[in-house]
Amino acid sequence: MSFKKIILIISIFFLSACNQFEKNEKSLVYLSDQKYRNTGFALIYDEKLKKEKKISKKIDNRSLLIFHKKIKKNSFVKITNPVNNKSIIAEVISNNIKFSDFYNSVITKRIAEELALDPKEPYIDLTLISKNSTFIAKKAKTFDEEKKVAEKAPVDGIKIDNLGSEKEKIKIINKQKFLYSIKIADFYYRDSAENMISRIKDETNIKNSTIKKLSKTKYRVLLGPFNDIKKLEKSFNEIKVLNFENIEILKDV
Repeated sequence: MSFKKIILIISIFFLSACNQFEKNEKSLVYLSDQKYRNTGFALIYDEKLKKEKKISKKIDNRSLLIFHKKIKKNSFVKITNPVNNKSIIAEVISNNIKFSDFYNSVITKRIAEELALDPKEPYIDLTLISKNSTFIAKKAKTFDEEKKVAEKAPVDGIKIDNLGSEKEKIKIINKQKFLYSIKIADFYYRDSAENMISRIKDETNIKNSTIKKLSKTKYRVLLGPFNDIKKLEKSFNEIKVLNFENIEILKDV
């Protein structure tokens, strides 16, 4: 066999292997946001949690501080209540605190009150904000001033004032039915999403996994929906053994 024929055979084999690799790689492509963001339930701090060892450290309930497991200490986050769109800036005081993975953060009572969160359903949207952003530069002074006031004021004495108008308009929000789903990940290819569904079925006892097509290049794997927080938490704790990077809880999907 001539040298040219050998080179040709090797080239064909190499290209075939590359095509097969590319095909396999497509099934692994998933989409993720560069900036950290998570929607889910927050744990509102209470002294009982520390006594019952459900959390490893105390936090000042008058402060605008939070505990988080993945975000660096001294980072700033924007916390929003999706129900009423109220937002607040808080600082991560520690990322080395033990608490249930079901909660995306531990927040203070002050934060919960300012956001008007439902204590039985404290659902929040949490977004990491860069300290170098103009948004933080404008808010930093306000944050420091509020922090000083909070250290002196009792929790029960804090109230929310509407500075935009003389008379505060109270919006009555009807209590919505509890309905949440667990978002595993977004994928570029449908095959990738189907492979993830197969993995979930093979490695866990969870059977209610589905694929939601968001666009031609975006497929979302979800678990649920759940109409009970205990069932939601049970499935969340079971799925976390697969070590997904950023599991989120989505409302009414």
